[in-house]
Amino acid sequence: MGFFEFLMNEILSLPEVLVGLIVLTGLVLQRAKFAKVFSGTAKSIIGFVILGAGATVIIGSLDSLGGIIQDRFSIQGVIPNNEAIVALAQQTLGTETALIMGFGFIANILFARFTPFKYIFLTGHHAFFMAALLSAVLGSSGMTGVTLVVTGSVILGAVMVIMPAIAQPFMRKVTGGDEIALGHFGTIGYVSAGLVSKYVGDEKKSAEDIKIPEQWSFLRDSLIATALTMVVMFLILVLVAGPDVVAPYAGDQNYIMFGLMQGITFAAGFSIIMAGVRMILAEIVPAFRGIAEKLVPGAKPALDVPIIFPYAPTAVIIGFLCSFIGGVISMFFLGIFSLALIIPGLVPHFFTGAGAGVFGNAMGGKVGAAVGGFTNGVIISFIPALLLPVLGGLGFENTTFGDSDFGVIGILIGLLANLFS
Repeated sequence: MGFFEFLMNEILSLPEVLVGLIVLTGLVLQRAKFAKVFSGTAKSIIGFVILGAGATVIIGSLDSLGGIIQDRFSIQGVIPNNEAIVALAQQTLGTETALIMGFGFIANILFARFTPFKYIFLTGHHAFFMAALLSAVLGSSGMTGVTLVVTGSVILGAVMVIMPAIAQPFMRKVTGGDEIALGHFGTIGYVSAGLVSKYVGDEKKSAEDIKIPEQWSFLRDSLIATALTMVVMFLILVLVAGPDVVAPYAGDQNYIMFGLMQGITFAAGFSIIMAGVRMILAEIVPAFRGIAEKLVPGAKPALDVPIIFPYAPTAVIIGFLCSFIGGVISMFFLGIFSLALIIPGLVPHFFTGAGAGVFGNAMGGKVGAAVGGFTNGVIISFIPALLLPVLGGLGFENTTFGDSDFGVIGILIGLLANLFS
């Protein structure tokens, strides 16, 4: 094997090594000290290995859940979870995802530098998730190699400036200023919530006049919310399915205890994946942030959705609860339309529902917060179901992308790619 073949097949084919090289390059360009360059590169590589370990844990729980649902109800049950679907995608599309993410950051800087959209997207994990989505959709359409990476990188860079620009008029209402932008790929859900709320509510009657009991605060912990959701879901499922249906999956274990432990196992796998993602992003985002700030003066930082929660904390809870209700109601209509069953989870409905509630409150007060959250819940139930056919092999897994922008962009790119392929 020659040096070039060794470089491509044994080194650059490993996504963890590619991400490490991206971090290495960014830190060297910033003239960071050797200790920072070494630790940042090493931690980003270790983070990817941790991500793969979490995938192994979570796949087992998802396989059991999907199998029991299929056996009992003869339907395909899908749990939207960005971390889970991305972890699965890394097994076959890790190289493409890493390349698209790296070059997508560069494209974001170029778009911000040379277009009117002066936004630097700093929510690294969502850029990572979008890169995985684009690699899956473009790969399923027949694209490969350089064409896939270049196309995916340009699209990623574009949506990293377009989505914050779309949300910015609403962000001005939420924050009362124009200093920060929203960098989260649930934007279509948030904007839809704001538009609907504008016509059904009264912005002068804010949800912040309502007092929420402190005992609801535990829902802000995504790990606890995930564990609670999955334990309850598994227990209900095994009780409805019965011991005979569950037995092939539980083995010698009591079927109720099996449901309890599978829910906890899912949460443990989710925690491992999150730890890996945090480790990756803690290194890769700073590596690009310094470069971006130097190259695009005057650009607004586009930040993760929790940045808006303090502006309307009561609307956060209202939006979450109403989003979850919208997801539960939508689940029944999905069957009527012969679409895959999208099982509502607390994690996507909390974060995107909360953001929709804040947008809804800014445009339509407490009624807007409720209607906005419900609107988001319906969107993130139907859009993931429509996304599945364009994901190729990933569409047959028991999880998918949860937030609205992933679904809408994935469907549009999939249709265009198939049209021209």
